[in-house]
Amino acid sequence: MTRTLASLFGPLQPMALAEDLAAPLLALPIPEGAADPATAGIALSAAHEAGALARGPAAGPTVPDRFTVARGLAVVPVRGILTPNMVQYERWFGWATYHGLAETLAHLAASEDTAAIVLEIDSPGGLVCGIEAAAEAIAAAAAVKPVHALVSPLAASAAYWLASQASEIVMTPGAVAGSIGVALTAAAHVQPGANGAQIFEMSSRHARAKRPDASTEAGRAELQRSLDEAEAAFHAAVSAGRAIPAAELAARLSVTDDPQDGGATFRAAEAIRRGLADRTETRAAFYARLTAGTAPKPRGPSRAFVARAAAAKALAWS
Repeated sequence: MTRTLASLFGPLQPMALAEDLAAPLLALPIPEGAADPATAGIALSAAHEAGALARGPAAGPTVPDRFTVARGLAVVPVRGILTPNMVQYERWFGWATYHGLAETLAHLAASEDTAAIVLEIDSPGGLVCGIEAAAEAIAAAAAVKPVHALVSPLAASAAYWLASQASEIVMTPGAVAGSIGVALTAAAHVQPGANGAQIFEMSSRHARAKRPDASTEAGRAELQRSLDEAEAAFHAAVSAGRAIPAAELAARLSVTDDPQDGGATFRAAEAIRRGLADRTETRAAFYARLTAGTAPKPRGPSRAFVARAAAAKALAWS
């Protein structure tokens, strides 16, 4: 039986994900020969940071470039289902990770060769865990140089959380953004399993919240607390990034008069009306506008050149 990517996302994981829009990605088969990202992703990330991947080819595809720079404009793809550090997804599918985005934005913010940054987004969202580091890195970069989020064609849930920290959000025609909220799937054992054994889940005496039982009122209350805590962080980020008063945000996101009816996605015109985006523009027009206003800074002589010139001058005077 072919395992799909959906099988790697277990229950009780808070997700900022537009599940309907993520369905085609979740249905992708796990590549043949790929190890379980739950363990392999951590090992691959450690190897990548240590430079091991740069010293020799690994089995299968390598980690793709996380950005390109041309005419002073850096382009950072934000694609796929977003995870904290699943380098396996990055290798096999080119999907972004929060760890990779945080590193990339910190580098580009400090780079003199980069005048502006584009986050080119096509993602239905992903896990909540780890996203704040990436969002904060985007906000920090936007404080020192323009960061443009191009929704082409999807920035839903966690992907919108990231986009909201940019200097501006541009949506291509037909693009969709929003799905602001957090959800999870919970299950409880109600009968013996297929082998006839009844399964019981237990935790230590003072760790009841480790295994909340969704079939009980107390368990559901704990799961709701966790979701609301994550949503509060999501709303705070959007409120700050989009300069929308926190007290108004829930009403702006709702599709009815009840502020609890948020979580929907919106096409460009409606997203702009609600303050979730700034303009709609074709991809070609977007890049023409940005490249017209950016150019790489002229470089001074390199250290090696200066050293050689000094040596030559000293030799001439000797």
